[in-house]
Parts: sequence; structure tokens; C-alpha cells
Amino acid sequence: MTSEQTFIAIKPDGVQRGLIGPIISRFESRGFKLAAIKLVTPSKQHLEAHYADLSDKGFFPGLITYMLSGPICAMVWEGREVVKTGRTILGATNPLASAPGTIRGDYAIDVGRNVCHGSDSVENAKKEIALWFTKEDLVSYQQSQHSWIYEK
Repeated sequence: MTSEQTFIAIKPDGVQRGLIGPIISRFESRGFKLAAIKLVTPSKQHLEAHYADLSDKGFFPGLITYMLSGPICAMVWEGREVVKTGRTILGATNPLASAPGTIRGDYAIDVGRNVCHGSDSVENAKKEIALWFTKEDLVSYQQSQHSWIYEK
């Protein structure tokens, strides 16, 4: 089985609104495996590195200020095509364009308070995971329900 990992972060608005449990449930219910999780308050430099690809955008300073406004729940999820499927579970970046049943479609209205971040490619997932977690933070195990989720 080909498995990959993705980085998912519950942003300060999601943490403050008590959405950590419901968001984790969406990924677990789908059959993905949680490989790492921590509640963190990253530094400005850390967030600037994470969002470096957006540094030339007009909203960048506000994004960094917002992301510094409270704790973030950082996670690594694992499974077959978890990057692509994880983005589908999250919904469109703009919550108003997100379908009902997605995290953003169910829990958000404004793009600046869209509850979660999810890696947009396998390559970016690797970079983001390395930025937020050490190798020792990642737990490797097989879920007891593995054979009920995956054919082979």
C-alpha cells in the first residue's frame, strides 16, 4: 500500500471555538491515522517560514498577526492519498465556496477565519511536517482497523 502524510493545522479560531475534537473525528472517521499532534504557540519567525510563499501578498501581515493570536493544533495525518483527500475534507480556502459537509463549509464564513490549514501537495506536506515536527515526534504504528479500511 502506498501511504503518504499530510500536515493539518487547526488555526486559532478553530482552537478557540472548541473544534479540535470534531475536526479530528472527520479524519479518523475517514480512516486516516494520526501520526503526530501538539498544541503550540509558534513564533513569528516560524509562521513567516511556514507562509513564506504568501509573503508578497497584501494580506500576509494580517495573516501572521492572526496566526499569533492563539494556540494552533498541529497534526500529521497518514493514509492513502491523504493530501488530496485532506484538502477535500477541509473544503475550499474560501468557506463561502466550500460545500456543506466539509470542515470549512460547516464551520466557517470568512476566508480570514477558515479554521484549518492543510498541505496542498505531497512535497509541501513534507516541508511543513519537517518545519513543525521532529522525526521523533512522528509515531509509527498500524491501526487495528487497517484491514477494514484498506484492501491490500
